[in-house]
Amino acid sequence: MAGEFGAVLRRLREKAGLTQDELERRSGVSVSTIRGLETGKRSNPRMTTVQQLADALALRSGDREELLRAAVPGRRGGGTGEAEADAPEAGAAQAEAAQAGAAQAEAAQAGAAQAGTAQADSAQAGATAVASPAVPPPAPAVRAAPAEAAEQLAKAVAARWQREEEQRRIQDPYPLPVRWKAASEALTDHWANIRRLPPGVPSGPLDLSGRLEAVAETYRSIPSGRLVVLGRSGSGKTVLTLRFVLDHLRSRTPAEPVPVIFSIGAWDPTAVTLRDWLTEQLTRDHPGTAAPGPGKVSLASALVDSGRVLPVLDGFDEMADGLRRPALEALNATTLPLVLTSRPAEYAAAVAETDVLTSAAPIELTDLTLDDLDHYLPRTTRKADRSDPAAGAWQPVLKKLREPSPDGSPAPLATVLSTPLMVALARTVYSDTPEHDPAELLDTERFPGVRELEEHLLDNFLPTVYRRSRPGARGWDPERVQRWLGHLARHLTELRTPDLAWWRLGHGLRGSTRTLVTALVTALVIGLVDGALSTAFGGSLAGGVLDGTVVGLLAGLLFGLVHWFTYTVTGKDVQPSAVRLRIRGRPRSTKWRAGSRLVIGTLGGAFFGSAYGFMVGLLRALSRHAGPASALETGLINAILFGLIFGGAAGLSFCLLGLLETPLDIVSAVSPGSVLRADRRTVLIQLGFWAPVFGTAVGLGAGVVVDLLQGHLGQLVMDPMSSLMLGTISGLGGALGYTLTLTAWGQWCLLARVWLPLTGRLPWAVAAFLDDAYQRGVLRQAGAVYQFRHARLQSRLARRSR
Repeated sequence: MAGEFGAVLRRLREKAGLTQDELERRSGVSVSTIRGLETGKRSNPRMTTVQQLADALALRSGDREELLRAAVPGRRGGGTGEAEADAPEAGAAQAEAAQAGAAQAEAAQAGAAQAGTAQADSAQAGATAVASPAVPPPAPAVRAAPAEAAEQLAKAVAARWQREEEQRRIQDPYPLPVRWKAASEALTDHWANIRRLPPGVPSGPLDLSGRLEAVAETYRSIPSGRLVVLGRSGSGKTVLTLRFVLDHLRSRTPAEPVPVIFSIGAWDPTAVTLRDWLTEQLTRDHPGTAAPGPGKVSLASALVDSGRVLPVLDGFDEMADGLRRPALEALNATTLPLVLTSRPAEYAAAVAETDVLTSAAPIELTDLTLDDLDHYLPRTTRKADRSDPAAGAWQPVLKKLREPSPDGSPAPLATVLSTPLMVALARTVYSDTPEHDPAELLDTERFPGVRELEEHLLDNFLPTVYRRSRPGARGWDPERVQRWLGHLARHLTELRTPDLAWWRLGHGLRGSTRTLVTALVTALVIGLVDGALSTAFGGSLAGGVLDGTVVGLLAGLLFGLVHWFTYTVTGKDVQPSAVRLRIRGRPRSTKWRAGSRLVIGTLGGAFFGSAYGFMVGLLRALSRHAGPASALETGLINAILFGLIFGGAAGLSFCLLGLLETPLDIVSAVSPGSVLRADRRTVLIQLGFWAPVFGTAVGLGAGVVVDLLQGHLGQLVMDPMSSLMLGTISGLGGALGYTLTLTAWGQWCLLARVWLPLTGRLPWAVAAFLDDAYQRGVLRQAGAVYQFRHARLQSRLARRSR
């Protein structure tokens, strides 16, 4: 595919009349990279690079689609742009034809059951196509949007997990031989249900044994489209799901759903339905799917509801104990095809409480053998003796493991190295570190059992990877790294989720602490801004300090209350923005509802303005030694004035802000860092737009409201200088308060960049630390969030942190 992409890129560049140097200046992609892509020396270009090249070439939709398609490994159904666009229509037509022939297929199967086994087997193939859950074909007018979105989603998913496979070094030097066999019959549903057979047709078990390279074929051999992958800790379940997604996408037809990996450990089935949770996760990891789809739903919801997404639910065993049973019941209440992974004990316990996963065929991963280790581990070390390529540090160890023990039981090290996780840890600690000798693992006095060996490998993983220097990376103190990662592991354990999201790092604090820190920092920032501007306008330092103190305390209190009721009380997260803002050019509008934005903005602004006006009026009247009745009257008048002023200005600002929103592209590369940068960019643009618009609306609105209410509420005074000062302070203060308390990036700055490093829980350069941990293989990326490389590593770090 690298050659195909290079040929397409070269043709489109020459078509645009550009040299490689000119394309470099336009796109920002180095000429060496462009030359490497065109000659095929560079393969698997990043989607961000492809987008930059497409933008620089100013490609039209057809050419852009061709370039994007060539960047992703080939799939069945590829070809020209027109052929791929028509493919979903053809698939829908085939589905309609299959449904139309349902009666004939069922009759044929019934006859086959009476005629004999050979004919029954023939009829079962037809029954499978009929009985599989099918989605009624949508109307032609609305079919295109989800179908096109599904194709774009498939490209984004393939590009993401291909990069992740390279990052995890799964192909270096080759994937460990993950194998499986059919699981226990006690965990298996009736084979007639799995094979989607009608009543009366004989059924028998499927042969589900296989290897990693055949996982996509194994799944396609299951008529129900439901597969459960069972394996003990570290047996390779996550690697298998990754390989399944890539292989399935490589051979996928446009009529088939797109496999998407979801970490099911983060799902609470008692709080949200499966389809709603899948929609939320899809929107989080692919923000472009938040764009409006057919009807009044998002593209993510349309993709899930129309069966165009194949959920690959990884980590059923990572769910809280009390949630596995309701989760299994919720899965049984749907007919969605899916893949589920779990450790056997946790899945068996859930099955014992309710039932097996309906129509699902379970497989169980088997252990690695000594032959597997003989083939793999020696190839991961440097050649110590050039004259004997087979010689290496692992040869004596592996030879010793083959020697029979006195009691006939396998050596503890052989048991430990029977899972891909422990083999990967052993490779990191010994193969990639020449000064370490794996022969020490045979010391039975130091390591008398399996537990001691596993803890040794887990505990030495971090010191090993952080002793190495990475080009361009800062050096981290291993002891501090252990403490910081331990805090993160404990944070995830307490939240009962495997997902390490940057916007939830502050949730390691108690809700009251989080709200208090937010209120205090917001009060400090707004107080400083108000004090500086009041001094500049009024010319009095004492007056500016007094006004800044009063306004800062009131703003901190009010914004703190808003944050408390919006997030702390409800238990909701401050989510990153799912849209971007476009100042120049006409944005591709989201489904913008002016009415709802006007109501929310007006009510929020009126509440803030009324509270702010009442408290400022009351305090200032009391400072002039007015009586309680007079002070109360002044406070109420100010509450009415400022409620009207701030309510109208906030409603108008929110409406205008909606005009700039445009959905993200589905094919945009999503990672924790890119989501953070996109949210920061969106918030800063909101600040740059909202502050002057809101400030102007407040300043002008103050004069209008005073004129309208003049005489009705007594003698009101608002000179132009006071209106200008009110508008300026309100614009800046309101924008800063909104950013710090109600946006994900603001909370990240407050808690993850200031408070947690200040208290020693995290480093000051949090984003760089997390990215470095990912590059070193301690963390992995799952869309917009990080996860620990393995649940065993997270659990070990959390225990040591306590």
